[in-house]
Amino acid sequence: MDKLMSDLKKQIIVQLNLRDVKPEDISDDQPLFVEGLGLDSIDALELIVLLQQEYKIKLSNAEDGPKVFQSVRTMADYITAHQAQKV
Repeated sequence: MDKLMSDLKKQIIVQLNLRDVKPEDISDDQPLFVEGLGLDSIDALELIVLLQQEYKIKLSNAEDGPKVFQSVRTMADYITAHQAQKV
């Protein structure tokens, strides 16, 4: 799980082109939207693309978005749960 969260931080930085942010600047439970990283709705779409491209996971219900993208840890939990379902 720690490796997944570390990978996610790097992928988020690349996907969202966050030039002044380093992976170590993002804590596992830091909010990604509003306070925290301060992401917006456009960034949310990019995170959905990230899940699809890197993990072959589609967000099945748009209403799950705020819960899934709350933090790096919630994203990692979602990925882990959905990869386990595919096996």
